[in-house]
Amino acid sequence: MAKLKTKDNIPSKQKAAKISIASNTTLILLKLVAGILTGSVSLIAEAIHSIMDLAAAIIAFISVRVSDRPADQDHPYGHGKAENISGIAEGVLIFVASGIIIYEAIKRLIAGTTLEFLDVGIGIMIASIVVNVIVSRYLFKVSSERDSLALEADAYHLSTDVITMSAVLVALLVVRFTGFTMFDPIAATFVAVFIGRAAYKITKKSFGGLLDIRLSQSEEDKIRSCIMEHGGQLVGFHNLRTRKAGSQRHIDLHLVVPKNADVEEAHRLCDHLEQDIQQCLPQSDVVIHVEPCDNECTNCSVSCTLKD
Repeated sequence: MAKLKTKDNIPSKQKAAKISIASNTTLILLKLVAGILTGSVSLIAEAIHSIMDLAAAIIAFISVRVSDRPADQDHPYGHGKAENISGIAEGVLIFVASGIIIYEAIKRLIAGTTLEFLDVGIGIMIASIVVNVIVSRYLFKVSSERDSLALEADAYHLSTDVITMSAVLVALLVVRFTGFTMFDPIAATFVAVFIGRAAYKITKKSFGGLLDIRLSQSEEDKIRSCIMEHGGQLVGFHNLRTRKAGSQRHIDLHLVVPKNADVEEAHRLCDHLEQDIQQCLPQSDVVIHVEPCDNECTNCSVSCTLKD
């Protein structure tokens, strides 16, 4: 019989961030050793890329610790935006790495290059690809289950690494069997362009949270569906506003109830509606403003004493 997965047995965000830090540290050491031994600019580019990823993983680890803190007197809406700030910082770091790699690749294209110990570099790249595939899949899984933007950004970094490392591996194999060393800086340039594109996507998504962009259409449709399930008790709703800070969703709306509904009845309806929305969209803070109807009974489907 399958074991039911609950939030308690889902790996924590901090544990996932620690695993990412450990894997990135190991890969940096391997790639630096290989780059120095072989003289390959594409391997050194990958080492620089991994250094940026390590910095990003450390930032992610710090940000998820901060974002997990509960709301307090100075931060009544919680600390979720720490993850958005983390995502922007990671994007900037990747842009920097991209610029450094392009600079080194152009230098090698102009001056030429000589590569040695290619078999060592090829072996290390294969091992690095395997490690990144395993760790990135794990981070994507945890980021989805924990709804963590910081871990998602970190997982995206590692998954793009798999593609760039594959390009470097192909370049090293071509150099190994053809002797055409220019493939090495060409592969480094490809790495730089690819990670620059990833940095743009991460930065854009992180800025969205800081600028309080609304939730996705699918999530807002779920909210509307929860409200309409109570259609027999309410007249309507309007002014639905949504935003997200890290993994925390903030939702507020105006709920229209029959004019003769008493306070206790309206309060009970709001409580029930808040619970439904929070069950549909976990980690949601729901605020509902109640308004009386305008007595346009001919347009209303709710049964109340005023209409009767």
